[in-house]
Amino acid sequence: MNSTQTSKTIQIIRFSRLLLHIFSGLFQSIAYPYFSRSRQRYIARKWARNLLEILNIKLSRSGALPPEDKQRVILIANHISWLDIIIILALYPVRFVAKTEILSWPLLNILCHRAGTIFIEREKRNDTRRVNQHIGEALGAGDSVAIFPEGKTSDGTTLLHFHASLLQSAVTMQAMLYPVAIKYRDMTGAHNANIAYVDSTIVESLKLILKQPVIKAELYFLDPISCTGKNRRELARLSEHAIAEMLQLPVVRKVPEKLSGLPSE
Repeated sequence: MNSTQTSKTIQIIRFSRLLLHIFSGLFQSIAYPYFSRSRQRYIARKWARNLLEILNIKLSRSGALPPEDKQRVILIANHISWLDIIIILALYPVRFVAKTEILSWPLLNILCHRAGTIFIEREKRNDTRRVNQHIGEALGAGDSVAIFPEGKTSDGTTLLHFHASLLQSAVTMQAMLYPVAIKYRDMTGAHNANIAYVDSTIVESLKLILKQPVIKAELYFLDPISCTGKNRRELARLSEHAIAEMLQLPVVRKVPEKLSGLPSE
């Protein structure tokens, strides 16, 4: 057996515990929408932390979390893996904006739907208008929201260009934007390339994660950015710069940003 991988027995045990944990989440999700917001946050945080324990993911955090009672909070983070959602939930439960691809994931699609995930069809240019409206409604109702403005996952060695289209709701609602930098390391402390959810299926990704003895996940909560008096492009560039500087990563820009049917500033 490779010394950098867990044994088949441990992988099977982890997978079995993971399935049971997902089913327990499905059971809790039946009543989840009817709980108070504080109770929902407690349940989501506990469920996420237990999942991290099952997968032996060691989570560390730097920087101050937004206050739990803070209104109109948007977390904006770089995107490496589906695990990003879990590690954020373990510290600061929010509603996520995610691609409709998740709706094809067995069991997890139900959990995401019941947790209030806002789904976006990125292939439809005009879908950002609808999603911005839902984000605004969520913020107005007192929920916090998290978005991944790269639009897709990276391998963690670069930062993809931050698209500004989903930040129109932050401008409209005069929200407070909290940049969050995400990094994964392996048991030696080196960059963990096996975490990246790029060009793979959810099953393939899970297999790689189950094989690893330990995963070190790092979250850096950076200084908040007030959206008052700024347009969405300014907010995208400010948050992109803050995260790139924290992670010491280059920003990859391939094509000019598209407006996706939103009004110009």
